[in-house]
Formats: sequence, structure tokens, C-alpha cells
Amino acid sequence: MESSDERVVAVIMVGGPTKGTRFRPLSFNTPKPLFPLAGQPMVHHPISACKRIPNLAQIFLIGFYEEREFALYVSSISNELKLPVRYLKEDKPHGSAGGLYYFRDMIMEDSPVSAESAHQFGELVADPTTMELLHYTEKPETFVSDLINCGVYVFTPEIFTAIQDVSMHREDRANLRRVSSFEALQSATSRALPTDFVRLDQDILSPLAGKKQLYTYETMDFWEQIKTPGMSLKCSALYLAQFRHTSPHLLAGGDGTKTATISGDVYVHPSAKVHPTAKIGPNVSISANVRIGAGVRLISCIILDDVEIKENAVVIHSIVGWKSSIGKWSRVQASSAEGDHNAKLGITILGEAVTVEDEVVVINSIVLPNKTLNVSVQEEIIL
Repeated sequence: MESSDERVVAVIMVGGPTKGTRFRPLSFNTPKPLFPLAGQPMVHHPISACKRIPNLAQIFLIGFYEEREFALYVSSISNELKLPVRYLKEDKPHGSAGGLYYFRDMIMEDSPVSAESAHQFGELVADPTTMELLHYTEKPETFVSDLINCGVYVFTPEIFTAIQDVSMHREDRANLRRVSSFEALQSATSRALPTDFVRLDQDILSPLAGKKQLYTYETMDFWEQIKTPGMSLKCSALYLAQFRHTSPHLLAGGDGTKTATISGDVYVHPSAKVHPTAKIGPNVSISANVRIGAGVRLISCIILDDVEIKENAVVIHSIVGWKSSIGKWSRVQASSAEGDHNAKLGITILGEAVTVEDEVVVINSIVLPNKTLNVSVQEEIIL
């Protein structure tokens, strides 16, 4: 930065829908970046972090989801933060750096600061004194370093020149192949990347490492990849714990007299109705218009909008989808005491509008939307 008064913008890469199924059924009706963690959409947390950047002028979200899917959230968060937040839709996937370059004219109105949701982390080596990035490797097969790339970057506008150089180099090589039959024969056996598809890690960070252009900042704060629903449950717990220090007013409290008994870190949306005899926590997030009946026990779970949990039901290490219903004396849970956040069936996930009837037990299962369970299941995927 040239001066302390220089304006900056933040860029958050939100990706887009793919053929992957790892986050289903939770991503059927809601874009993954808008899935709630600790009562707030996933993307809300990096946006809130960006808000603390001095002289921040604007926040851009870049991805290839449909604009209508982000329109309501972008309008709401802009009003809440009193700061322009705008979603920019790519015409096609351009890669993590390519997307940045594609919208360079809009971003160049201010000095960019970008935060990208990490896709697959790379390992890096930094000078212990100057913190210069000396070496960067994406997904190495052997151990390189215990420092990883968390996908948060501070750039000067020169980043666009570096991205353009990669595209021009690819284009020059493509032109060379057209005039060389030998090159054409060789390239036919390999899959060339499009000239406008540029990866921030392999194409930008790795070549610039060791050239006194990139420097690292080491943080001891938590960082997790959210590739599976199980990991979203773990990250929700981490954010709830962080609220103790950053936003204690968001955490619920109660001793079982006039309100439910609250144990540990719990978020309850103001519109939710929780019976005073319920016991909630730790690590529970309850969303809007949820109804929690008498004697209900909730531990380490995410309860999404418009869910009803009836009397004496138990939910442990699970995610309950929008508009679902859990009957009286039913149990929805993981089989282990802690739940396995990485395993495909390590927790229980109920999709949207799932009905679990009275006295039914659901353990380590995934239930797709609009299903009714009237018998107990364990370690099953209900299609």
C-alpha cells in the first residue's frame, strides 16, 4: 500500500455448482456458500472478517452460480454492513486467478484484497526472518512443509499483469503448435488448458515464489476445508467458539427456569421457539422459525429453517434440513460419541422436508429431500 488512506476492495471467490456430490443433499436447494454455519451463511464469516479491513470500499463475490441465487443475500448483507457487496457471475469457470482477471476492470477501481475459499490446500516454505515465500507446491505427494495455503491474499494491482502474462504465454504456445506439425502431434496427446483459465496456485504462486514478490503471514487461528456436510458441522462449532470472543451477544443462555437449559456454545435465532424444558448444547445452531418441543435434547447439530422437533426427541451430531420434522421420542444421531466429520456416513444428514415419524431411530445415515421414515435405519443412504 502506498498510503494509509488508500482504498481497498475485497474479493471472495465462491465457486459454483459442479457435478460433485460431496455436499449433497444440503446443496440441492441452497448454494454451498449460503449454507449456514453458526447461524450465518458460510460466506458471511469471511465477509465479516473483511469488514474489519481499514479503508475497505467494496466487497465482490465472484463465482458461476446464477445471480438470482445470491441476489437476496447480497442486498441484505449490503444493508447490514452499510457497505457495497456485489456478486459477479462468470460466464464459465475461469480458474481461481482467471476469475479475478475476468473482472479486473471492475476490481481495478480500488486496490484489491482477495479472499478465496480454499479448494485444495498447497504447502509452502517461507524465509523464517523475512517471511518471503520461497517455495510453493500444490498437493505435494511427499512432505514439504507444515505451513499450508489458507487461500487468503493481499495483492497490488500488478497481480493482473502476472495473470495476463500466463494467458499470453499459453496463447503464444498455442499459435506455435498450429504451425508445427511435430508440436501438434505432441499436444494431441495432452490436455491443454484454455488460455483464459488461470489457476492462482499453480500458475501464479509457484512461478513467483523465491523472486521477492510474495510474502506470507502465519496465523494460529483455525482453518478448515468444508468439502463435506460433516465438516460444516465441525466448522459451525469452531465459529460458535469464536463468538465467545468476537460476538458474545450472538450466543444463547438459559438455566431451565424461564428458558431452555443452554450448555456450551449455542446460537438460537430470535424467531425460534424453544420449550423451557429442552436442553440445548454444546455446539448447536438453531435457525429461523424452528420449533423445539418439551424435553428435546440437542447436541452438536445444525437445525435449519422451519424445522419442528417434537417432544422428547434427541438430535446428536446431525444436520436437520429445512422444513423437516422429527417425531416424538425419535433419535437422529451419529453412532460414535464425537461423530466422524470426514467420513461419508460419519454423521446423520436429513435433506429438505424430511419427516421422521414418532419413535424412529436414524443413525449415521443420509436422507434425501421429501422422504418419510417410519422405520429405524442405520448407515444407509435413503434415496
